[in-house]
Amino acid sequence: MATVSRRGASSPRELTRVGDRLSFVYLERCTVHRDNNAITAEDADGVTHIPSATIGTLLLGPGTRVTHQAMSVLGESGAGVVWVGEHGVRFYAGGRALTRSSGLVEAQATAWANRRSRLDVARAMYRLRFPDEDPSERTRQQLLSMEGDRVKRCYRRESARTGVPWHRREFNRDDFSADDAPNQAVTAAAQCMYGIAHAVVAALGCSPGLGFVHSGHERSFVLDIADLYKTDVAIPAAFDAAAEGEEDVASRTRRALRDRVNSGGLLDRCVRDIKDLLGYDGTRDTADESRDRVTLQSDHDTHVDGGRNHGDEVVW
Repeated sequence: MATVSRRGASSPRELTRVGDRLSFVYLERCTVHRDNNAITAEDADGVTHIPSATIGTLLLGPGTRVTHQAMSVLGESGAGVVWVGEHGVRFYAGGRALTRSSGLVEAQATAWANRRSRLDVARAMYRLRFPDEDPSERTRQQLLSMEGDRVKRCYRRESARTGVPWHRREFNRDDFSADDAPNQAVTAAAQCMYGIAHAVVAALGCSPGLGFVHSGHERSFVLDIADLYKTDVAIPAAFDAAAEGEEDVASRTRRALRDRVNSGGLLDRCVRDIKDLLGYDGTRDTADESRDRVTLQSDHDTHVDGGRNHGDEVVW
């Protein structure tokens, strides 16, 4: 019982920054184990070693088995772990976060809890999508219409650029292969972006469920963040993959998206955007990142040290 909830010895200062990690690693039909501070993926072709601290998100596809020790080192290194379906197009579950601070989730909750500030953050998200527009006077319905038109224009633009025929967006939840190649690619790209966004959101300690554009889902904020990069990262990667042919389009999409994410520094950009959107300057974080900072809330918004009995003390 003494080891329950105990963190690993590595501090955030010792780990690879989220923005400097690989965007994601996708594994399927293998056994994931631990070898020192690396994870190993073993299948019929042999064993592959992957440094755990360099992974942003580990996507575990069908046929994967993961050991307790592997999950332990991934948790210690702050890697996101996501269980996904066939072709990586469904999200089933996610793992542990990197951060030790509640600063960002408090900033998120504060912005979300007030209807006016919630709308301000939503408008700021649309401002990132429409840098030449002023969304400050737009209603939510107008912003949603603008976004729908933007995505449709992107589909047409990428179809013309790559020569891939495009008719309309379709997604068959029960049969991924029933859709045409460009729709399969768009679906695969979207699901990968959700995994990447979820990894960053979790690593920063934000709440996946407190969305500003999306609502009512446990990953509303993840969907908010992933959609920021839909037209300049996800959809172009999907059409690049579809242009190479219909065979194995999902895996080609993941590789094309991985290359775009890495070359464009998307993880770093995503971290910056989340902090800017939530108006977070890091002042609530502890200066000593090697230690957990736990305080107790007292009167007048005063925080006192946790881990001690304050008895009848009056703290002002």
